[in-house]
Formats: sequence, C-alpha cells, structure tokens
Amino acid sequence: MDQSKGFSKIRQLRQTWISYQLLGDCLFSFAVAILLGSVLYYILGWQGWSALPVFVLTFAILSAIRQPWRITKVAVCNFLNVSYPELEESSELVIKPANTLNLLERLQCNKVEFALQQLPDHPAGFTKRLKIAAILAIAAIVLSFVIAKIRFSLPASSGYFTGSSIQSSKNAPPEKVLPQIESVEIKITPPAYTGRPNRVQDKFIIQVEEASEINWIIHTNIDIKNAFLLFNEKEKLPLSNITNDKKSWKAQKIITQPGFYQVSIDGKLSDFYQIQVIKDGPPVIRIKTPRQYTHIDAGEALKVNLTATLSDDYGITDALIYATVAKGSGEAVKFKEYKINFATSFKQHDRQYSVQNLFNLPAFNMEPGDELYFYIEAEDNHHQKSRTDAYVVSIQDTAQLLSMDGLINGSNIKPEYFRSERQIILETEALLKGRDTIKQDVFKTRCNDLGIDQKLLRLRYGKFLGEEDESGTAETNDDLGKAENFGNAKMVMDAYTDKHDNAEDATFLEPAIKAQLKATLTEMWKAELQLRMYKPSDALPFEYKALRLLKDLQQKSRSYVAKTAYNPPPIKNEKRLSGDLSKISQPLKQQDIKAVDDGYGTLKKSVTILEQLKYTASLNNSDRGILQLAGQQLSAKASAEPGIYLPAVAAMHRVLAADKGIHTADIVTIEKAIQKTLPSIGAMPSLIQTTPDMGLSKSYYKYLNQLNR
Repeated sequence: MDQSKGFSKIRQLRQTWISYQLLGDCLFSFAVAILLGSVLYYILGWQGWSALPVFVLTFAILSAIRQPWRITKVAVCNFLNVSYPELEESSELVIKPANTLNLLERLQCNKVEFALQQLPDHPAGFTKRLKIAAILAIAAIVLSFVIAKIRFSLPASSGYFTGSSIQSSKNAPPEKVLPQIESVEIKITPPAYTGRPNRVQDKFIIQVEEASEINWIIHTNIDIKNAFLLFNEKEKLPLSNITNDKKSWKAQKIITQPGFYQVSIDGKLSDFYQIQVIKDGPPVIRIKTPRQYTHIDAGEALKVNLTATLSDDYGITDALIYATVAKGSGEAVKFKEYKINFATSFKQHDRQYSVQNLFNLPAFNMEPGDELYFYIEAEDNHHQKSRTDAYVVSIQDTAQLLSMDGLINGSNIKPEYFRSERQIILETEALLKGRDTIKQDVFKTRCNDLGIDQKLLRLRYGKFLGEEDESGTAETNDDLGKAENFGNAKMVMDAYTDKHDNAEDATFLEPAIKAQLKATLTEMWKAELQLRMYKPSDALPFEYKALRLLKDLQQKSRSYVAKTAYNPPPIKNEKRLSGDLSKISQPLKQQDIKAVDDGYGTLKKSVTILEQLKYTASLNNSDRGILQLAGQQLSAKASAEPGIYLPAVAAMHRVLAADKGIHTADIVTIEKAIQKTLPSIGAMPSLIQTTPDMGLSKSYYKYLNQLNR
C-alpha cells in the first residue's frame, strides 16, 4: 500500500465525518420542526407548511454554529489517534509529503498505512451525534401524535385550543352533498376581540364564534343557473357567480345565532347542515379571601387581604374594586365611595389573572363601628362586564359594647350574668395598663384570678347546655351499703347514673341559640387559656368576641308585641242569640273562562298521526297539513338548538316527501323530538280514594234513624 492510498483513506474518513455531522443536524432540525409545527398546527391553527421555515431556520443556525465543513484532515487524524491505539498516535504522517519524512518517520508511516487499511469505513465515533439526533426525531414524532390525540379529545368550545381546533374538516362525519357540488371552501373570520386566527374548512357543518364572518366558495362540476343558501327554511342568501363558466359561486354572511342551512342548486335542496355558535360569556370572578361577612374584633389587625381570580373566554381588559365606607348610625350615617385599581396590569388581555389587594382600614379613616362594603367588577375584550356580590367588613365598636346604657334605660336591662364578661374585660384592660407598675408575682396572680373568673363564668353558661359541674365534690352513698337496702334498684340508679340533661339533647334552647352559645363557650375557653399562660393581651380579643356573642344572644331573646286597639260594633240585644240567618247568603261569583291554546295542540295531534303511520303508511291531506305545521314548529326549535332538533326536521321532510315506504326510524326520531318539546304535565288535584266500608256506614245511619223515631 503506497502513501496515496493512506492519504485517500484519511480524505474518505473526513468526508464521511462531515456527512454524518450534517445528517445529525438535519435530523435534529427535523425534530424541532415536527414538534413546533404540531404545536402551531393543532393549537394555534397555523398552516401545516409552517414547519418548513422552522426546519430551515434551525438547520441554518446549527450549521452556522458547528460548521462541520471546517473539519480538517488533522482533526480526523487526531480523532483516529485517540480512538485506535494501533495507530500509535502517528496517523498524521500519511498526510505529510514523503520528501519531508526522515528514515524513522517513513518506517512508522508504512506501519500506520497498514493499520489504516484495517480500520472500518464508518467509525463508531462518527455516528454518535447521528444516533442522538435520530432518537430525538423519533421522540418528537411521538409527542406530535400525543398533541394531536389530546387536541381531538377536547371539545371545540373548551377554550384550550384556538384556530384549527374548531375546524370540522378533520374528524367530522361524512356529509351528504348534492351531486352537482364538486368541493366547498368555507373561510371563517372570527371577531377581532377573540384574538383567534382565520381558518378554512371543506365541510358545510359550521362551528364558529359569535359574530364571525363566513365566506362560502362552492365549486360545481357542471354549469348551473342559480344557487342560494336557505337558512332555517326562511332566509335566502343568493350565491353570486365568480367565473364565466358558472362553476364557482360565493356568498358571505355574519353568523350571530345558531341554526341550520341548506344549499339549493337549480331548485334542488341539499341535506341540513348545522350552524353552532360559541357564545362569549362574561368574565368569571371568584373571591378566595375574605369571607363575605368579616368582623374585626378588638385587638385584631385592621387589615383585610383580598385575593381573587378573574377568568374569561378570550381575555380581560380591566378590573376595579368599588368600595363604600359607612360611618355613623341611624339617620346620621354617611357614605363615601372609592374606586381602587389592582396592582396587576391587564394590558396583555390574558384569559386568567390572579389579583390581590390589601385593605388598610385606617387609610379609609375607618373607626370602630364603621363598615366597608366592596365588590369587584371586571370587563372582557367584548366590553362585557360582571360583578361580584357585596362583601362586608365591619370593625367592632368597643365603646358600644362596653356601654352602661342598659343600667339606665329600663327597656334594656341586662341580667347579671350578661355583665360578668364585661367586668372581666375591664379588669383585663386595667391589668394591662398597670403592668409596668406592679411586681411580676402580683401580675401572674391577678392573671390567674382572672382565668378563674373566666372559668366560673364559662361553667355558669355551660349549665344551659347540660354540661357537668366541675366542683369536684364526690357523692357519698353510705345508705347503699346497708343490708336493708340490698336489691333496691332505684337507689342504685340514683347513685350511679346522671339525671341532668345531655349536652346534645338539652331542649330548653333553640338550635341556633345553642350553636351560638357553644361558640361563646369556645371563646371563653381561649380567653381562659391565655390568662392562665399570663398573656392578658392575647386573651383580650377572645373576651371581646365572647361579650359580643353574649349581647347578640340577649337581643335575640327579646320579642316585640305591637299595641293594638279594637273597637267592636255595638250589639243589638233584640237579635242576640236569635239564630236568624235569613239575611246571610253565600257569595256567588260568575266568570266565563275561555280555553287558552297552549301552542302545542298541533304537536299533540301529530303524535297521533305518526302512531297511525306505523300501521297504515299513508297520509291524507288533513294529516299532511298537521304534520307540516308540526314540522314548522320543530324547525323553529332547531334554529335555536340544531344539535337536538335538526335530525327530527330532516326526518319530518322525509316522511312528508315519501308517499309509501315510510321508515319507522324516522317516525321514532320525530316522536322523541316532540316529546322533548312538549311541557311536562303537573299533577292535578283529585279526591282522596277511601277504602270501601262494605256498606257499614249505610247500615249505621239506617239503624240510627230507626232509633230516633
């Protein structure tokens, strides 16, 4: 083997390496193009050829970065030296001119040339990048199939896919078209506010957004004279000719309502084609926090955090908070309104936003006893607005809660046990004010005493719920051990059973009062816990809440009876106890009631005719007229709900057109549609059916009359 063959081997390996690098970049670009193209086609509704520019751009970028054509023979030799030890790191000798080699280099060159002859034409290191790119290409193809499957499994109106996701040309069932029609091209232009691209389909069944512009282009295989589109069997839309050979026709219409239509060519009508309209709903607002009625007790932070989610079909343009502050009470109440913007920007018109706002109540000049009313209003791209219910935030009025008006006004007198919690609050506040001036031991002792007072008050109210006494005194039953009382079941029951009411079965309170009283006891438990832990500042909010619940219970226990005065007419003694009823007559009322046509008489008659058609299979003129009127009513229903009533309209046309051989399936389809149309009949009043008495009542009255004689 001479030197030229070794040089040729290196040159061949260089060309092979460059080819594998370019092929790997090509497969990698194919993987990116097929994956991104699937997203553009199935999700965004772009054309299928949009993947080609992606492939070209990706391949150009990879080629510009890697530049595989710049692989030199020296690089090939370095790769061979690392990969094949038999070359003894001397493969670069074969690419050097022979006249520049010394004796030892020529001997080594001969040895390397023989080793090069044994090397494979496609080394494994050259195909490493190619194998990785092939795996990525296969994964991209699998992912594209997954995207396609997910797209076809979702409904068109779900809002997750746009563009071609609403096209019916892919998965729609085969349509029945007139034989004169060769092809149809329908261009759908959604409204600008939806942000959806235009799309083209080759099926007559249409599913579009509300107020979309539809352009029909119908190609026929023969010359026709006239053609038009018939909408809901009423409105005609003429098709205009766009070529001289009268084989291409077009029409344009803006669709705002669902319905159906037919294609008429030279007097021949096609099958019914549905028109489904995707309505644009108003924005949906969900408030997570706060609750609809929020009460801020004493000691709690005067801040309320508002968090909500806003969503819409096509995008939200703006959202505001409308707040109203109510100050005062009675006739002196004053209101002040605010408009608050969210910190979130709505310029991108996204379909969903998560918004929040912090209400700093002192910033609204709110004081104890004031209330804040607010609601959120959102607007979408179609200028539709929606708002939430009003939410209320109120601050507890501690001055009113601790007022002494009840001790002065006799109509508002409170029992002692309703004022005990107030006394605990006053002593707790006094303890907090003098905390810095008393010793730590005295402070803890007073906290513990207040905790004991809170416990006693809680046990006092617990009796209303049937709770046990915690006095801790044990009952002695010395008499039970005496011999004369052996076997006395009553004494045993008295000693070992409870006779008080159960907490869940206490019957002297209404369920609502009992639930609120339980909540009051819970707040007292929490206050007692904080007092026993020497934390009166933490116990104060629970004490205030317990007092507010107690005062509310007191107000609920009141009842108001209006003072009435009644002056009866004077009694005539000559007629008193006389039993004269001659001047008393039963009231009579005469009224002519005309039968009101419910509008379903024709449909009810058509059901009878359809049942007869199952056996006779013939129609007379009167029956045909009734069925035609029923068909008009079904057609009106199909205009609003084509998916439900359109098959029945088509079946009615087949029944009316067929003189003989009416299919039972068409009759069943029509009857099902009529059954959905007819309203349900409510239950009519009737006499109570009594069981027969076998003539006992007649015999009883017969013998009773005989005895009275």
